[in-house]
Amino acid sequence: MIQMKMLPNGARIVHEYMEHVRSAAVGFWVGHGSRHEPAEMGGASHAIEHMVFKGSETHSAAELAAMMDAIGGQVNAYTTKESTCFYAHALDTHLPEAIGLLGDLFFSPRFHEEDWELERGVIIEEIAMYEDTPEELVYQNLYASVYPGMKLGESVLGTRPTLEGMTAAKLKEYKKRNYRPCDIVVALAGHYSPGDLEQLEGLLNRLEASECPPAAPAFYAPAFTLCEKKIEQNHLCLGFPGLPQDRERIQAYRVLTAILGSGMSSRLFRTVREEKGLCYSVYSYVVEHQDTGVAGVYLALSRDSEGQALELTKKVVEEFVQDGPTDAELTRAKEQRKANILMSEESTTHRSSGLGNAVLTFGSAREIDDVIARVDAVTKDDVMEIAARVFDFGQVSLSVVGKPQTEAAYRELL
Repeated sequence: MIQMKMLPNGARIVHEYMEHVRSAAVGFWVGHGSRHEPAEMGGASHAIEHMVFKGSETHSAAELAAMMDAIGGQVNAYTTKESTCFYAHALDTHLPEAIGLLGDLFFSPRFHEEDWELERGVIIEEIAMYEDTPEELVYQNLYASVYPGMKLGESVLGTRPTLEGMTAAKLKEYKKRNYRPCDIVVALAGHYSPGDLEQLEGLLNRLEASECPPAAPAFYAPAFTLCEKKIEQNHLCLGFPGLPQDRERIQAYRVLTAILGSGMSSRLFRTVREEKGLCYSVYSYVVEHQDTGVAGVYLALSRDSEGQALELTKKVVEEFVQDGPTDAELTRAKEQRKANILMSEESTTHRSSGLGNAVLTFGSAREIDDVIARVDAVTKDDVMEIAARVFDFGQVSLSVVGKPQTEAAYRELL
């Protein structure tokens, strides 16, 4: 059973005991990501994620790594546009040590200037790596164009100029000011003891209560963006104004995506790739944020076939909006969704992540049986209502990386 406790300072602990496992995963979730950063600190959240692993006030980076290896555990972190997560996974017998190490990283990172000088270079290389990866670049270009002048449209990694303007002292102060208990959720899943929960409470009680201001609003605006790059394939990303985070519609939204473009039995894969052979890769996607979202289709293909592929993609999507899924498609997609949920729940890391994300996003987490029941309850009308709302070609956007045609040519196709 899922249990949650709010501490006096506003921090929350959500936990779920899993008797049949011998490990536990714990994550510190912070509701602060790249969209919350001021312009001059673009990339700060991601930089902090890197810097906490460079050592704490009591241990060097090498010592922390050796201590985690000594208990056979894993520790990692990631940053998104709206949150940052630091997490650890360890055997139940070593969970107190893992919590202590994670707490050391999270609460007491040392932020030395010499460490930042080195890590800044690492992040700049990471930026270059993403710019050399067409599938990543086409998404980032789409976001930058549909959220122009908004933080949501900027890269999580920041830019070379913003990174060069940062110092370790600025990052330390930024973390202290913005990692507030009202924005912190600790999620624990697996085999643990009451003492482990008390240890987490003790760590969180160090923080003083403060207010958490909301992020600046973001609004989707249709746009076309073309990027020349010397590569063999063209990478295309269609975008539409998707749904924001919506707990009541999330399962129907996922079922829709599965039917349209997730897996080898999806409509787009069958028609664009298998029946016509127009591309190597094609799938649909959805991304949800607090107040906005993007839905769309990704294709990787030759320039010679992209016109025919785009016309066929548009036809498939419009027919789906008009007619909805077949009974067989709906049943298959719901079973696929349930399988994904239930199999992932066998992992303590996935369960901890699901708990933390749900509480951070919606304020609470649902029991698995409730989630499965909501998948079973999805109807054809539910899917069609969302499809009609999302897939409006009057609001279509397009990002292309490779050897693009003219914008006018793409607009005529779409």
